[in-house]
Amino acid sequence: MKTQTDYYGEIEYNLSDLIVVADGFFGFPELKQFLPLRLDEDNDSLLLMQSVENSQVAFVVIAPTILCPDYSPVLTEEDLSALDTQDCNELSYYAVCVIKNNYLEDTVNLKCPLAINPKTKTARQVILENTAYGYRHKLNTFSSITKKTQDRSNCHADTAPENE
Repeated sequence: MKTQTDYYGEIEYNLSDLIVVADGFFGFPELKQFLPLRLDEDNDSLLLMQSVENSQVAFVVIAPTILCPDYSPVLTEEDLSALDTQDCNELSYYAVCVIKNNYLEDTVNLKCPLAINPKTKTARQVILENTAYGYRHKLNTFSSITKKTQDRSNCHADTAPENE
């Protein structure tokens, strides 16, 4: 099969490559089929979840353990049942990033990760009850990110923080 994307142009894929988000991402309940595209060929910790139903919709997601090594989501029985598992540890988790024009303002939502069952290729965006996780953690506050972005001399992004 083929799909058109805004970021990669036309891409070929197999149905077995798709992740099915039965309830869609929050705010996009009608979009259910996503193609996970690696942003780094060597690992899958940073993905672009490209909708195959709407080429203009794609979510940048990151494995939260890259940011917080002790990230340990606890899902409700309803979420586990929807993902056809009884064990949170059998799932892969990705946090949705909000990418802005000013990279210093990029955020990640650790409160509502995408939980993926790799065996069934099904996923669900969940809301965690743990109060340690928030909706808008600035990416540049995580040491794993700041180490990689310390030299921005060649970056053309606007580095002045926006006033909220």
